[in-house]
Amino acid sequence: MLQVYNTQSRKTEKFEPHTPGVVKMYCCGPTVYGLLHVGNFRGAIFYNLVRNWLEESGYKVTYIYNYTDVDDKIIDRAKKENKTSSEISEQYIAEFEKDFKQLGLRKHDKNPRVTEYMQPIKDMIAALIENKKAYVASDGEVLYSIKSFEGYGKLSGRNPDDLKVGVRIEMDKKKQDPLDFALWKPSKPGEPSWEAPWTAGRPGWHIECSAMAKSILGDQIDIHGGGMDLIFPHHENEIAQSEGCTGKDFVKYWLHNNMINFSGAKMSKSLGNIKNARDFMAEFNPEILKYMILSVHYRSVSDFGEQAIEHTIQGLARIYSAMALADVYAGESGAVADAKFDKELASAWTEITAAFNDDFGTPQVMAKIFELVRLFNSQVKRGAKSNPAIIAKAQSFKKFILKTGALMALFQEPPAQFLRTLDDMLLLKKNLKREDVDQVVQMRAQARIAKDFKKSDEYRDQLLAMGIAVSDTATGSEWEVAK
Repeated sequence: MLQVYNTQSRKTEKFEPHTPGVVKMYCCGPTVYGLLHVGNFRGAIFYNLVRNWLEESGYKVTYIYNYTDVDDKIIDRAKKENKTSSEISEQYIAEFEKDFKQLGLRKHDKNPRVTEYMQPIKDMIAALIENKKAYVASDGEVLYSIKSFEGYGKLSGRNPDDLKVGVRIEMDKKKQDPLDFALWKPSKPGEPSWEAPWTAGRPGWHIECSAMAKSILGDQIDIHGGGMDLIFPHHENEIAQSEGCTGKDFVKYWLHNNMINFSGAKMSKSLGNIKNARDFMAEFNPEILKYMILSVHYRSVSDFGEQAIEHTIQGLARIYSAMALADVYAGESGAVADAKFDKELASAWTEITAAFNDDFGTPQVMAKIFELVRLFNSQVKRGAKSNPAIIAKAQSFKKFILKTGALMALFQEPPAQFLRTLDDMLLLKKNLKREDVDQVVQMRAQARIAKDFKKSDEYRDQLLAMGIAVSDTATGSEWEVAK
């Protein structure tokens, strides 16, 4: 049975959606004014797994991931580039989708844009005014009255009165309370604008998600996801708006992923350590980005320092090396199942299921995968002569890794090709050239042919000193960077 940590209750709870067998899931997507940094993609990668595991567990999932295409940052970018806000948002939606596709993540069921939901937004604001949860200021700005909503602060655990203590808040005379927030605001000259009963203008950020979620999924949803930085004020305000409108509990389970650090430091413009995902994937690889995010529990900080990247490359190399070995035999016919090996795989799947069901415990899943890699490598040696048992083990192992990996959008690359990519990275780090290694390997092979085993051993020692592991097979010598 799936257990998830609910941010609102601050405890792990048994997962039971409103409708048995059906899950409504909404996650906050990007504000589209530039390329997204690696931290922005942590949510996209993690909630892809959440949807996949829910479906693997038998649920029918509707997964909504929005685009915020009306925002101050978009307007500012448009002014700087002498473009319209629409041109900027269209450009960066397309750029996001390129990066998303490169990561091999599954498409969402719907990617609503704020500009497509202006009428539902206005309808929701009108309902809040009618319910006396919001009021219209003299200039036509519509503000949410946090004093009107008794539950304000229940997600973040913040008391509205405490928020005012020790914090300088410029009192806006049109606000009934300094913490009241905008639902609709008048547009300035040159800004995007929509007609409304209160004034021509545009929506505030928070109302956008509430209205899109309600319009597509209904008054109540099962899972709402996002980064921890959205808990307050964005998600807190979503609750106030949605529940203030419908009178019903908005979200049953709030899930929040943690942030990404670089070598222990938070990403920030002042430190100059903000890296967009596209540059990271170009320098390393999409598989490395996904592995780094999923090898750490989603509620823990993930570090993207040099040591963590090196550890990731080594880990992926071990898994793909075993998969490449499996490929040598998996395509052959005549397999005869090994009952003991298949029993090990069945036991591993039981443990992986338990890990995913324990609040999506991906570190435990990775640990079990490495156990299976060690088991497979101990029973199927590189260069071993093919036999029915080896063929069966190779086929079963490959199928298992591909199935488990698909849930996380990992381990689907052609093994031999991907290993070469990883080896090139490691060679670069060791200041080695592929042609230089090939030359030593070739000289060693010639020494073996000439039965000069002393010279062959000297070349092997030279390769080991370079950090290169060489193995001899029936078809010749193969090498890889030692992991």
